[in-house]
Amino acid sequence: MNVFIVHAHPEPQSFSAALCLAATEALRQQGHEVRVSDLYVAGFNPVASAADFRARQRPDYLNYALEQRHAQATGTLAPDIQAELAKLLWCDLLILNFPVYWCAPPAILKGWIDRVLVSGVVYGGKRFYDRGGLAGKRAMVSVTIGGQAHMFAPDGIHGPIDQMLKPVLQGTLAYTGMTVLPPFVAWHVPYISPEARGTLLRDYREHLAGLEALTPLVFPSLDEYDAALQPLR
Repeated sequence: MNVFIVHAHPEPQSFSAALCLAATEALRQQGHEVRVSDLYVAGFNPVASAADFRARQRPDYLNYALEQRHAQATGTLAPDIQAELAKLLWCDLLILNFPVYWCAPPAILKGWIDRVLVSGVVYGGKRFYDRGGLAGKRAMVSVTIGGQAHMFAPDGIHGPIDQMLKPVLQGTLAYTGMTVLPPFVAWHVPYISPEARGTLLRDYREHLAGLEALTPLVFPSLDEYDAALQPLR
């Protein structure tokens, strides 16, 4: 299996970085090929702009999604986008590895999503959910968060973590056609002991060893809707 890990944390000694390393080592030990994009180390530019296109379809007005389609068709995407898109299309499993900042991924990862999930390739028209451009691939997130697990129980103060991560799990990964596996969450990591962190790393390795047994999250299927995207009765 080809695995692509996109890692987004500014501190190389962070627990998020330890999760990325643990996944890389564990998956390679299982015989998988793993490629990693460390966005901070690479200095990835998160800002979507006209500079992402070496030749514009409409130089007078920037419609980013339409320019993505034109650039992909003409081979004029910016080189850094082309390189990341190639890894995304290569992989069978995508892992987004990041700390939760204000209920969302860091800005650098959001920018990676904006720039690399190219319209006309991974989505566009009715190419979404189970008919998305990345259908057949699997995806997972591994996150660190300061809160404790009980805060994210169904009756917890914040509600289930899947609801907080919905823009990524559904609005990004499932929307582009990927089968989304349950996330791995490292709870309360700024405040726990080294021993507890070691336990979390072992738990993550077990999570990765059991990928085939994980039940994917459930998201809409276009088969449940008519041509106008109204629910079938």
